[in-house]
Amino acid sequence: MIRKPPRVQVRQAAGIWAFEAALDRRGFGPVAGVDEAGRGACAGPLVVASCVLKPGDAAKFDGLTDSKLLTAAARDRMYDLVLKRALDYAVIVIPAAEVDLIGVHVANIEGMRRAVARLGAHPGYVLTDGFPVPGLTAPNMPVVKGDRVAACVAAASVLAKVTRDRIMAGLHEELPVYGFNVHKGYSTPEHQAALAEHGPSGQHRWSYANVTAAALRHGLEPPHRVARGVVAATVVQNGTTPQTSGGRLATRRGADSMITRAEA
Repeated sequence: MIRKPPRVQVRQAAGIWAFEAALDRRGFGPVAGVDEAGRGACAGPLVVASCVLKPGDAAKFDGLTDSKLLTAAARDRMYDLVLKRALDYAVIVIPAAEVDLIGVHVANIEGMRRAVARLGAHPGYVLTDGFPVPGLTAPNMPVVKGDRVAACVAAASVLAKVTRDRIMAGLHEELPVYGFNVHKGYSTPEHQAALAEHGPSGQHRWSYANVTAAALRHGLEPPHRVARGVVAATVVQNGTTPQTSGGRLATRRGADSMITRAEA
């Protein structure tokens, strides 16, 4: 039976390690953090990572925080450090075609479940960034801005973002006209201009409204299946949350409707 979240005292002096320390003191370790990268992008994969850090290893991770707040060079250094010092980690890559088939929210939830399941040892507790993840096989709790306040979630965010950024840099070599190495698949003005000029590629998410609109202008059909009811209701804008217009992003049984967020 999965235990309910414990009542623990979080010591603010512990900073970004406070959640793990509090859970470890109550015997709920090892504590895994889970985060994703690319949820709001309209091209490229969704990448989800889980990570378990060593208790008391805070001194080795000076500067660890939300991957979006780090420079590219700092992220790369932190990525190497996480790979070297983490007790356990897993990285899941969900291609654009799968996002189009089941919806970005469902893909994200399933990716988080898979990332936890891929850990070598079953975690005692799981912290997720921002929203609950039903179906996890360990006690778990969503943490608002978890990648800024929980070390294991921040480490997972670094793993996910660096992995995805490197994938997008590789896709740039195959499809240089879109500039994936610069905007990483997010809907920047430059990316929108490339979509308007060239139409979408097979690496784009054809369930996103801006991609669909560009395809229609070029008379293009999706290169893979896009499930009915999955099409995003609004154009995803880089760094902002679009407004709803009645569309649904997740159609699988038990999934909640959720607006697509633009997050790195």
